[in-house]
Amino acid sequence: MPVYADDLVTVGYAQVGHESDWRTANTQNYQDVFSEDAGYSLDLVDCDNDNAAQLEAVRTFISKDMDYIVIAPIQSAGWDTVLQEAQDAGIPVIIADREIEASDDLYDAWVGTNTTNEGITAGNWLAEYLGDADANILVIEGSVGASATLGRTDGFNQVAGEHDNWKILDSQSGDFTQAGGQEVMESFLKSYDDIDVVVAENDNMAFGAIDAIKAAGKTCGPDGDIIIFSFDAVKAAFDAMIAGDLNAALECNPLHGPRVDEIIKK
Repeated sequence: MPVYADDLVTVGYAQVGHESDWRTANTQNYQDVFSEDAGYSLDLVDCDNDNAAQLEAVRTFISKDMDYIVIAPIQSAGWDTVLQEAQDAGIPVIIADREIEASDDLYDAWVGTNTTNEGITAGNWLAEYLGDADANILVIEGSVGASATLGRTDGFNQVAGEHDNWKILDSQSGDFTQAGGQEVMESFLKSYDDIDVVVAENDNMAFGAIDAIKAAGKTCGPDGDIIIFSFDAVKAAFDAMIAGDLNAALECNPLHGPRVDEIIKK
């Protein structure tokens, strides 16, 4: 392992993109933690939600013989080959934020949250909030193939399956973006008249959905026509709750940099 006093430790970070406030905070946290003052040289690549570009970024890190590679995977599948290439090059790999479908021996550590538990927590919150009331539910999912989407969907569906009076009318991907959330919600509002609950799998999609709901002349939030909640709990989500537009936000902390730093130092 490089000596901190003599050399900068090189770290390549293949970031998902810049699709949300959560992701922006996550990027900034890595830039703050992995600074030259802290003994690091950080090469951060914004992959703009392009899976092929992310694989290429990792291969570029391998060619540069980085000391460590950190990957926030856009999709959960398809990592075996490039991870084997990193292992053959003797470069430790840390998977961050999202999870991957690969053998544990192909990477050295994972830092993130249990998104299935997040979905279960959300479902349990909704059950307490609704009591015995019936509910027609619409789900704005995250990016297709992302572990955060798969986990939050699976967790929520586990709880929904325990409630015969809940009906999930539809689910569509909003790609974790505000524009995507607005577009999906506009489509839902054209297709369904009786909407009780909207589940947005991140805050930014909820913000877009709120805009669409208001534009359609409806209301949402604790005193509105539609219950709406989201995941991440960024600052703007607290503002939306204070304003009465959002019922709840489930926390997912973006500050992974210190944990990755700790792993590297160990």
